[in-house]
Amino acid sequence: MVQLPKVNELGFFEIRLESIGGLGANLAGKMLAEAGVVGANLNGVSFSSYGSEKKGSPVKAHIRFCDLNTPIRDTSPVERPHVVGVFHESLGKIVNVTSGIQADSTVLVNSSKSPEELKELLGVTAGTIAVVDATIIALEEKNRVNMAMLGGLFRLCPFLDPDTMKAVIEKSLGKKYPQAVQSAITTFDRGYNEVKFQTFELPEGESLPEFVRSDTSPLGYETQPIGGTIVNPGTSFLKDLSISRSGLIPKYDNESCINCAECDTVCPDMCFVWEETVNKKGRTMMFLKGIDYQYCKGCLKCVEACPTSALSRVREKEGFAEANTVRHTFDLVEQI
Repeated sequence: MVQLPKVNELGFFEIRLESIGGLGANLAGKMLAEAGVVGANLNGVSFSSYGSEKKGSPVKAHIRFCDLNTPIRDTSPVERPHVVGVFHESLGKIVNVTSGIQADSTVLVNSSKSPEELKELLGVTAGTIAVVDATIIALEEKNRVNMAMLGGLFRLCPFLDPDTMKAVIEKSLGKKYPQAVQSAITTFDRGYNEVKFQTFELPEGESLPEFVRSDTSPLGYETQPIGGTIVNPGTSFLKDLSISRSGLIPKYDNESCINCAECDTVCPDMCFVWEETVNKKGRTMMFLKGIDYQYCKGCLKCVEACPTSALSRVREKEGFAEANTVRHTFDLVEQI
């Protein structure tokens, strides 16, 4: 049996995965726990929590390891993780992905940014920040983000054996998807080898933010508006769906567009902006101006429906959406 590098007061080494539906964090947590139990001879448990079970909504996976003499009777969410895996860096816009980390915790982020940039972006005071561009690896290997993230997590958890994980991959995928086994292993290996990390010491005189449980409501009897007023409108007009995008995004070419509206017909989130204008024959018709990327979750249904080359799928780079978005003009609604 291997020795865990550190444990909490209950004897647990805890990992939390922060993700969105569709990136495979739930499966990754189960495979991670299985590799620890089978390969490292540890006690282990994995479970997930999520709201609406759909692609793009926030998901958390919780994993606990301990030695064989320590029973696991705790299935509450992991609040003070030793390792956090962030499958989508944009999650930080709406979720406190680093909640509960300590000065010796490790945060693995799927990103192309440097550890220094992520330290500022996520507001991390101290700890180890690891980075792997899991999205690029998954696209190049024609596999999924979770396999690359698992590779990075195994690199950061030396008590886990990578060869055991490869056996788990073959067992999990071999029967239903035998053609995906080799690409999944290659993606795992690249995640393991390409992860980069940097440790930041707690600055002298500073302290970590006070720990607040994730299930603590920000609205209580002291903080809620007078009369219990619900101030958040019950519409999607003010929502930012960019955190639902998982690497690819539609790109619009006005020159190739025939304004057939096939894209608008299949779009589930009101992304396309139209303008009523007079055409060359003097008739009034609707012309597509562009895409409001605030509402685009990257489902790419529009690309599949487009009969021309007006819409194509491209890898989303930082700043692309902001530079190319065309804003909707809703009466009485202020854009975010």
